[in-house]
Amino acid sequence: MVGNSPTLVEDAGMSWRGRYPWDWHANVGFSTGYTPAERLKLVDAYMKTFKGIFGHYPKSIGSWYLDSRTLDYMAKKYGIQSSCICRDQIGTDGYTLWGGYWNQGYYPSLKNTYMPAQSQSGQISVPVFRMLGSDPIRQYDSGIGSEMQGVETMEPTYSNGGGNATWVNWYFDQFTKGACMKYNYVQIGQENSFTWANMRNGFEIQLPLVARLRDEGKIQIRTLGETGVWFRKNFKTTPATSVSVLKDLEGSDKKTVWFDSRYFRANLLWDNGTMRFRDIHLFDENFASDYHDAPGTSSSCYFYTLPFVDGHLWSSVDKMAGLRLMAKVNGEEIELKGKTPVFDDSKEGILRISWPLTSVKGKFVIVLNEKKATMWMESATPVKWSLNLTTAKSAELPFLAVKENRVSCSFKNFKYSVVAEQGSFKGADAVNTLQISPKNNVITLNFSERAKAAGK
Repeated sequence: MVGNSPTLVEDAGMSWRGRYPWDWHANVGFSTGYTPAERLKLVDAYMKTFKGIFGHYPKSIGSWYLDSRTLDYMAKKYGIQSSCICRDQIGTDGYTLWGGYWNQGYYPSLKNTYMPAQSQSGQISVPVFRMLGSDPIRQYDSGIGSEMQGVETMEPTYSNGGGNATWVNWYFDQFTKGACMKYNYVQIGQENSFTWANMRNGFEIQLPLVARLRDEGKIQIRTLGETGVWFRKNFKTTPATSVSVLKDLEGSDKKTVWFDSRYFRANLLWDNGTMRFRDIHLFDENFASDYHDAPGTSSSCYFYTLPFVDGHLWSSVDKMAGLRLMAKVNGEEIELKGKTPVFDDSKEGILRISWPLTSVKGKFVIVLNEKKATMWMESATPVKWSLNLTTAKSAELPFLAVKENRVSCSFKNFKYSVVAEQGSFKGADAVNTLQISPKNNVITLNFSERAKAAGK
């Protein structure tokens, strides 16, 4: 189910408000443009038609976005077992989805399909997967300084992504070799409105490669419905997963790793010898979608999680935001540099990152689990180091108060916080920068205690 159509809306007893028979505007083409009661009527009408054609109800459902009331109703009444929504993007076709579980699958909140739930009681029993296979390095930074991102994904119609043999082979090489913790996942396909002439070349690149990787035992091919059944059998709550890239396309030395859990996501980027946390977003099942109780009236739509570091929205063309590793070396504060990091996912639920340094003798270690990030320096002599957040001057930051052991935040009137279990925070008077310093050479940040801190 890609979106609403005149026939579906009229079968549900309503009048079509669209400009065309297929209208991509969010307030007419998607479930969020209708009241909660109208959404259930649309589902019933759709399911009746589907069963009349195929003799059974579907096992999976997909759309650029599905609201939580619609998905939960489909699961409980019609037995939907899997679903998918659009990748992260800003502004494309008027749709913004930003800060979510970045790639694999998750159980969404009952209040917000875009937000991973933390508890079984607060989650919809249907996993949501991300579509299109985004470029792990380039997609995030695309369009900085503008209102809309470009598209750098597995879609076969795009010559800088899924329609380019070099890119496709690179993507699948990293996809099959990189540390992924529980499992890795990619969805291939294309909107049919692009027509065969536009997507043919990309599919003729992708499909033989996918078949070969399947025959070599490096991947498994499943339908979306089969993937949902597998996920539900293996995971009662959302697992921690990762997507890692240690070798970029020719001409670039960038490396990256995406970490996702039911509590937060984090992205680290290595570029020209430096490392920064490019992104940290927190997840809270109590953060309701703007469209949970009322229809969206705009032709655009917006879905967010809770930002702590946002390397896209807090950046400008000439100032890239991020949490950077700094140290005092020979009396001067510098950004530390190093060699290729090592990713280790051999321990259950843990991603360990070891980064050999060149600015000082030693290495920097980061350990991520589903709730926390712990970091320390291993060096022959003590190093005075910290993590410093830099942003564009125009950035709208969520920080309400920066105290020694807690940063209190507010986003869209929802309060949350990050706790330093070891180490300390320091903010500038204007709260436009943030410094995190270690205690006894260790920083431990807890991303799971914000609900308590918010006083809900």
